[in-house]
Amino acid sequence: MKKLKVAVIGSGSTYTPELVNGFLTRMNCLDVDSFYMMDIDEEKNAIVSSLGKRMLEHAGSKARLQLTTSVEEAVEGADYVLGQVRVGKLDARIKDEKIPMKYGMLGQETTGVGGFFKALRTIPVMMNVAKQMERLAPRAWLINFSNPSGILAQALLNHTNVNMIGLCNNPINMHRQAKALAPEGAKNFDFEYVGLNHLSWITKILADGIDLMPELMYSEQLRNVGGEHYSDAVLNAVKGIPCGYLNYYYFRSRMLEHLKKQEKTRGEVCKEIEKELLSLYSDPAVVTKPAQLDKRGGALYSEAAVSLIDSIENDRRDYHVINTLNKGAFSFMAADDAVEVKCCVGRDGVTPVKLENFDNGHIMGMMQAVKAYERLAVKAGLTGCRDTALAAMMNHPLIGDYDIALPMMNEMLEAHKAFLPQFFKA
Repeated sequence: MKKLKVAVIGSGSTYTPELVNGFLTRMNCLDVDSFYMMDIDEEKNAIVSSLGKRMLEHAGSKARLQLTTSVEEAVEGADYVLGQVRVGKLDARIKDEKIPMKYGMLGQETTGVGGFFKALRTIPVMMNVAKQMERLAPRAWLINFSNPSGILAQALLNHTNVNMIGLCNNPINMHRQAKALAPEGAKNFDFEYVGLNHLSWITKILADGIDLMPELMYSEQLRNVGGEHYSDAVLNAVKGIPCGYLNYYYFRSRMLEHLKKQEKTRGEVCKEIEKELLSLYSDPAVVTKPAQLDKRGGALYSEAAVSLIDSIENDRRDYHVINTLNKGAFSFMAADDAVEVKCCVGRDGVTPVKLENFDNGHIMGMMQAVKAYERLAVKAGLTGCRDTALAAMMNHPLIGDYDIALPMMNEMLEAHKAFLPQFFKA
């Protein structure tokens, strides 16, 4: 096996032990020589990486773990670069959640205005990572989990030359949920997955070639999505099983009221969980991934990431749902749209699977509308043009209203000024 250099950008994240654990489960097929753990927060990086090092030693791995604050040092000569950055940390997320609610808008970290401003902060950072890879590791793969994953894929795949895949744990969770409902004894399971990141649906569930969706769609297991109950009327209109993030579109008033009633935003809760986890990670007696990490969210993301690397490195030619350029897979989307699509993955890269005979006007219309917003979001993030940013917000199905969008945009720009230099040029 080839010895691999893996760079983790944003390694101070409390998710990192889960990522390390994912590599440990595949020691027999992935020989990692070194992990370069890059983060600008040296204190957090030291705490998290200390646990990573103990996990490696406990499992008998000889992989070296190197800490750095330099993107260049991390990516130089790397085989795989994993992006998991949170620009502005959880404090920025909390602002993304709280400020929109002042204007009667949803406050959420990956969709709506909160997701938009997270994209504006993150696009320049990940563009810099990609540019350094072009120079120092041109053959490496960039696998990005940083949110919003789909918008970042749209930016990086169209404006850099790196080998890049956008990844999310949402598809693997949806896949496992659907597969669990397949009849016992079914030998071949498959599914049809359509969408953009955090805007996706399962539209077929196939067991031995038979589509079970007409029956399973109304099962209690599938009609309860992210804590919301989908009535027959909604399911009949949608004609598919949506991901949980679509609750913000289908039940926006309900979701806004729910968020308003919470004593703390999800970001504030995560901040408390993170403090607890960092204290736990500092304990020298902890040598495996703590169970408490599951409270942080992100279940199965390491499985998704490391299995993808395994597929590339060992030419598995198996299937993963990832964010990549459409290239004709969805006939109703442009070739250079980044979409979340099932792909065959091997040493030569990713090949999207063409969706045949798809005729769901509701899904197609939602994807086209949100992609129009995403294209403007990328342009705004790259240029710092306020007119383009406002146009993006007015395009977004969850925003739209100019009289609200303009003052909200101005307040959000000021709140995140330290992380949006492209909007504050001299």
